[in-house]
Amino acid sequence: MQTDLTGKTALVTGGTGGIGAAICKQLAESGAKVTTNYRNEEKAQAFKKEMQDAGLDVHIYQVDVTDTEGCRKMVEDIENNVGPIDIVVNNAGITKDTTLRKMTKEQWDQVMRINLDSLYNICQPIVEGMTSRGWGRIVNISSINGQKGQIGQTNYTTTKAGMHGFTMSLAQEVARKGVTVNSVSPGYIATDMVMAVPEEIREKIIAQIPVGRLGTPEEIAAIITFICSDHAGFITGADISVNGGQHMM
Repeated sequence: MQTDLTGKTALVTGGTGGIGAAICKQLAESGAKVTTNYRNEEKAQAFKKEMQDAGLDVHIYQVDVTDTEGCRKMVEDIENNVGPIDIVVNNAGITKDTTLRKMTKEQWDQVMRINLDSLYNICQPIVEGMTSRGWGRIVNISSINGQKGQIGQTNYTTTKAGMHGFTMSLAQEVARKGVTVNSVSPGYIATDMVMAVPEEIREKIIAQIPVGRLGTPEEIAAIITFICSDHAGFITGADISVNGGQHMM
């Protein structure tokens, strides 16, 4: 099934590496005008070159997703210079892993602000435009650990579970206006971060995955590109698991 997003403008947060970069690439290949934000200049320039080498034009903005006014200004700039935002993929996220009894308030707050507060900062200034135009796609990147929990990740799993609560509520608010809101919960994906894990630990993780391998960023991006298309107009408020069978609900 061919996915055509020609004429659509997409904003992908945290899109300069890993899963985010794969999402940007597939959305652009499907015809969307893609924008993303960054904090790390060196990483952003490497990403921009990668997209240019692939013949893709992706607009990048230096904005921290925890900055409410900065996000609002970015949205204004995108809509003035690229086009009204039709697609949002909330992909930005961090981990600060430790058990709760050792966790500092700073570690808790950092994860909450980047993983959860960013949903408000990005979606609030965009959603009214989507509903007024009668079409929109919002996809929130959650996690397998937001579904099942994980030792040492009370902060992270709280944000990822909360992300789906946000998804279900907003989906109900905008469903009759042609806007869908869904979350995608990847399992363990072969990103640079996961591949940096010592091999013996990585093999133990893979042993828990029924399909016997890590997922790829491109597989996650393919699901998201489909959800963003007209073909997925009857899917909203869903949490789609992409984890190789590691956690079945």
